[in-house]
Amino acid sequence: MNRIKVLLGVVVAFYGNTSQGLACTGVSLTAKDGAYVQARTIEWSRGILESEYVIIPRGERLQSFTPTGRNGLSFTAKYGVVGLAVVQKEFIAEGMNEAGLSAGLFFFPNYGSYEKYDSTRNARTLGDLQAVAWMLAQFATIDEVKAALPSVRIVGLEATSVVHWRLGEPSGRQVVLEIVNGVPHFYENAVGVLTNAPGFEWHMTNLNNYVNLYPGGAPDRSLGGVTLRPIGGNSGFLGIPGDATPPSRFVRAAFYRNTAPQRATAFETVQQCFHLLNNFDIPIGIQLPAGEVPDIPSATQWTSAIDLTNRRVYYKTAYNNSIRCIDLKQVDFGKVKYGAYPLDKVKEQPVEMIAIR
Repeated sequence: MNRIKVLLGVVVAFYGNTSQGLACTGVSLTAKDGAYVQARTIEWSRGILESEYVIIPRGERLQSFTPTGRNGLSFTAKYGVVGLAVVQKEFIAEGMNEAGLSAGLFFFPNYGSYEKYDSTRNARTLGDLQAVAWMLAQFATIDEVKAALPSVRIVGLEATSVVHWRLGEPSGRQVVLEIVNGVPHFYENAVGVLTNAPGFEWHMTNLNNYVNLYPGGAPDRSLGGVTLRPIGGNSGFLGIPGDATPPSRFVRAAFYRNTAPQRATAFETVQQCFHLLNNFDIPIGIQLPAGEVPDIPSATQWTSAIDLTNRRVYYKTAYNNSIRCIDLKQVDFGKVKYGAYPLDKVKEQPVEMIAIR
């Protein structure tokens, strides 16, 4: 019980700074060979975000936390899962199962609201930070998740409800799940991006404010007797927002993603996702006032790209930009043990020195 109290204390502290410390940007792309990739960043500007990759075997019995302890919904993994977790191995922020279903949580403070916690209904209660693990361990499709959602009561482990979810299938279908006033809402996500608050429908409406943007350069124009010419390339995107707020990141991600040329193969598409998301790395100095900046290299703590078609999870971190890969097809989910392992074995990576002769 003491360990549970400590853990819930960490979670409350984590929740408590969501509006200032956390951000997430997601994009998705499809390769010419049909491979579908969902990628995202995760930010935390208050210090090192302890992150691990987690392996869940088939048949593993899992139990959710509630605001009063580890006494919530119990469920058994039908599918093997590989996930990237934050704070604690139970809290998978992004992952995929062996059936190819992918799910991830994106922080969503002040706009969602779950059902009120009721301790008499703990057997159906699922903590919001464990919803990804529940989805991936139990279901193979988005429609299966939608059908099963009424059987559980998603609650926050602290008073403020703070997450919404992105789900994807190898077919390229992607949906966003948001819970408002205890009511779940699923949105088909044709634009293929997601950030944080406000709600998904608001972001889609806001895109209309940028109908003037287009790739390439603007033409010369005459103003009285003066000819105006673009200064440099990409003047068609002049006016695209460049700050790190969720609305601005959503607009930028939507235009970057939807103007990206289609790559031939799955891995080329994974690489392209990482390049797109490099534009969303958040420098630590812009997140916090002077004097409060922690000793970390970036607010963007890790970036992942998941190839749903070929069942591969790729990631890189603020401490190591080398892309690493976990191939689910190489994992025997009938024999592997439930475990969690740091994304970085060591925080400081040596620089490869090139000898010139």
